[in-house]
Order: sequence, then C-alpha cells, then structure tokens
Amino acid sequence: MKGERGDLVPVFYGSIWAATLLCSAIYIFVWHKHYNVNICLIFTFVPVTCLGRFLFSISRDLSEALMAQKVVYLGATFLQLFMLFSITDLCCIQLKRWIRALLLVLCGVSYTTALTMGYTDTFYKTISFAMVDGIPRLSRTYGWMHSAYYAVVFLFLAIGFLAICYASVKNLQVPRTIITLLIIPYLFVLASYLGGRDLFGWLDLMPVGYLLAQVMYLIISSRMNLYDVTDTVMDTMVNSQDITFVSFDFKYRYLGSDAMARQLFPELNELAVDDVYGKDNDKRKLRHYLDSFKANPENNQFVYTLHSADGDESKDIIYNVTVSYLYDGSRKRGYMVIFKDDTTNRKYIRLLDTYNDELQEEVAAKTNHILEMHDNLIMSLATMVESRDNSTGGHIKRTSEGVRILVEEIQKEGKLSLTEEFCKDVIKAAPMHDLGKIAVDDAVLRKPGRFTDEEFEKMKKHAEEGARVIHEILFHTDDESFKQLAENIAHYHHERWDGSGYPEKLSGEQIPLEARIMAIADVYDALVSKRVYKEAYDFEKANHIILEGMGSQFDPSLQVAYENARPRLEEYYQRIAGNS
Repeated sequence: MKGERGDLVPVFYGSIWAATLLCSAIYIFVWHKHYNVNICLIFTFVPVTCLGRFLFSISRDLSEALMAQKVVYLGATFLQLFMLFSITDLCCIQLKRWIRALLLVLCGVSYTTALTMGYTDTFYKTISFAMVDGIPRLSRTYGWMHSAYYAVVFLFLAIGFLAICYASVKNLQVPRTIITLLIIPYLFVLASYLGGRDLFGWLDLMPVGYLLAQVMYLIISSRMNLYDVTDTVMDTMVNSQDITFVSFDFKYRYLGSDAMARQLFPELNELAVDDVYGKDNDKRKLRHYLDSFKANPENNQFVYTLHSADGDESKDIIYNVTVSYLYDGSRKRGYMVIFKDDTTNRKYIRLLDTYNDELQEEVAAKTNHILEMHDNLIMSLATMVESRDNSTGGHIKRTSEGVRILVEEIQKEGKLSLTEEFCKDVIKAAPMHDLGKIAVDDAVLRKPGRFTDEEFEKMKKHAEEGARVIHEILFHTDDESFKQLAENIAHYHHERWDGSGYPEKLSGEQIPLEARIMAIADVYDALVSKRVYKEAYDFEKANHIILEGMGSQFDPSLQVAYENARPRLEEYYQRIAGNS
C-alpha cells in the first residue's frame, strides 16, 4: 500500500500538469487578438507551477527537490501578480504605471530570495530531505523572507478581492457575469493556500486550485470579447465585407489595409508599409480624399464607384467614403479612410426613381441635359473670367486645343501609360485652368502693360483661388477623379520643374502630370499670341524658348511629345490667324 501511494503521487501531479497544459492549449486555440495579455501570462505560469509540483513528486534527493521547489515558486510568485493585473483590467481599474512596475519589482525580489534556498537561511533556515513511504518529503524551518513572501502573496490576494468588490458596487459598466467568474478562481486559490497544503502528509491541493482557476479563466475569455463593443462591431463589419479600410500617417506613409481594400485599390499591393502613398500620378486614387480632409476636416464624406469591367452600370459597386483621424489612444497619429458598401441602398433609391423604362429614359435625358448645362455653365464662367482680361482673348479655346494635341501625341509616343479617362478629363478640364482670375482685382487683371512686383504677387493668387473655386463648383460630383484632376490643373499649372514656380514651389514629379501638360500649352499660347505688353513671337522663337525650358520650367519627359506636336500646333495657330 505504501509503495502504491508512492507511485500514485507522481501520477496525480502529472495528471494535473497535463490538464493545465490542455487548458493552455485550448486557450491558444481560441485565442483572439483582443485578449488581455495578463490572462495569457496566467495560462503560461499555471503549467509552470504544476510542473514544479510534478518534478518534486519524482525527486529523489535534496538537490532535485530544491530545484523543483524553485520552479514552483517561479510560477506561483508571478501568477499572483498577473491574476491581480487581470482583475484590475477587467474591473476597469487603471493602475498607474509606476504602481505596476513597483509590484513587478516586489515579485522579482520575492522570487530572488526564494532562489537562495539551500544556500542561505533567509528563506529556509534549515532544510532536510527524506523519502517517506516512497514519497519525497522536505522538512524545513522558515526564514524571515519566507514570511515576507507570504505577505506579498496575501497582499495581492487582498488587493484583487477589494478590486472585485469595488467594481461590483461602484462600476456598473463592468459585467456582473465577469465579476462572478473572477471571484470563483480567487476563492479556489485562496482556499488552496489556507487549507489545501500537505493533506494526509503528502497531498497539496494548490495545483488543483490553479487548474480550476484556469477553467474559470477560459470561461471569462470566451465572454470578455462580447463586452468590447468597439472591437466586436468592427470585426463583424469587416468579416461581413460591408466595410473596408486603409490607414496612413500624417506624411501619407502607408500603414496598412484589409484584404478588400487591396482588391479595390491594387496599387496598395505594390506598397511596402511606411512607403509614401501617391508618388506616381496614376497610382494616387486615394490621395484626393486625404488632401480634401487635410484642408478641411469637416469635408470627410465622399462617394467612390467601382465600375464593372464590362461597363454594365447595374454591376457597379458604390461605396460611401469617410475620412477620419487615426487615433493611438487619445493621440492623433494619421488618417483612416473607411469604405462602406452602399450599393444596395443606392440601387434601391435608383429603382424607386426609375420604376419603368420610359421614366429611365426621361431621367437619363434630363441628366444629360443637366450635365451639358453644368459644362456650359463652367465654360461660360471661364469665358466671362477671360473677358475681364485685356490680354488673353481666345486663350481658353487655344490652350484647350493645345492640350488636346499634346495629349494625343503623348498617347502616340506610348512612353507614358495614360488611360482614356485621364486623357478625356485633361482636355475637358483645360478650359478651367484660369478660373481663379475671377478673384483678381480688375485694376491688376486689366492693366495695359507689365505688372509691378506687387501686382504680380496678386496675380499669382489666381492659381490657388482657381483650385478653390473648382472644388466648390464640383463639390457634389460623383466623378472624384475629374474633380481632383481639374483642381490640380488650376492649382499647379504655374509650377516649374526646377521648383521655382508658384504657388507651392513643387518640383519634378511632385507636380501632377496634368498640370505639367497644361503648363506647356499655356506658355506656348502666351508666346505665339499678342499681349498688351508684347507682340506675338514667331514659331521659331517660341519653339526655342519652349525647348530651352525643358528640364527647368517644363517636364523633360514631355519634350518628344511636344516636338511631335509642334507641326500640328503651328498649323492650328496659322489656321486661326487666317480666319481672324
């Protein structure tokens, strides 16, 4: 019988250890990224403590027994700390960092003294080892640090119990279920400390108490995420694919996105984390959302339409786009762009508005009429602005044709991959490039001669004003890409390749491609046309000035396209001169 008991003791502790490992494995399997880190550490240190008890049960000399005891104390010491931290976190009690650090140091000191057992008398004054009925036994008298160690353990238990009581009475936002579940493992551990040591001279119920605590923490873990409304709502919406997101820091460096966002915007797949987004002009679809929000945080709502590949509008997917600040705690760290699928709602609204084919055709006709009126209104506004300027009569029409010719030659060259939509939008937006002159004083705009420095500074404001006017005119348009392109042309067509232009002194490829194209057509017209302050230059002189500006004023990569366009430009200007 005695031998059998000696054989059963390792089996008992080994079984408890195996059960704690199983609980930890289950926890790992169901682990969620929002789980409390302190609970993770609890599931780490419980098996460590039970391993120590198992190792002690199979020890055969003092050295092995002491090593096993040190493993027991390692788990038990830090386990009490992380149980306390988990309780304060779950009870929404914020411990200051210095308090957490102090408690951690206290645990470290306590365990350090436990490591001295067998070497000094601070933890165990005397210690001896014997096998009794096949069961290892330690006979010891305790030193003062052992009493201090127990004082620390019971201090943690007392603080944890008080935290649970406080939350149950004062904080109604702490779920009652969690409070109840927190009390149970605490009672298990406390009962084990007070009455479960050395039963029958060989049995220690502490590992059983820890195992039962693990089971309760598994239940707590399964419940706690349900109470985190922010995380559960976000996870639900992302998993249902109703919402997708992209984040950037304040320098437009890419921070991350979900899989759906990378499908919507394939250029994100080519970005490494921390790459600046929007360097390439054909890969900056999201940039205008960020620019608009940065300029005015109240302007944070947009519409994005993902057009069907076969052109069938019924298959289009429509997203509501919201831009907001990206927060790290209470700190603003960047921008979050959120896309919410609003296709069903919008198509339902469309269906209500177009309940039969006849009405659909009527709506389409009226819509086209409105678009034509909108375009005519913009053109009329541009013409009206031009009529105020003594020196640029016909400039809008001529530069628009110049842009069209340049764009066609760029397409023929094939060096730059321009989409048909981009080319169409550049030509359509060209007449709007000087809309900002509406804000320039007549005394400056209609001056019959060269500007003074002060007058020129006033004139330069037309670029920034033009972008603002276009932004307001096109604010509610669904065609965000055209809106952004038109703003860019007005805003940046006086920037220079070398960075000496205005209003932002952008240089190189920082200048949007559409503005670089507009700049050549704008300057070419100014050279070959008569102004109040100069006569028209002949084509040779104008060509010499344009070529001389390649690499300083103009994008040198457009030189070949310009040279190919030159004969057509000269033919066009000769024709309109003959007709005038």
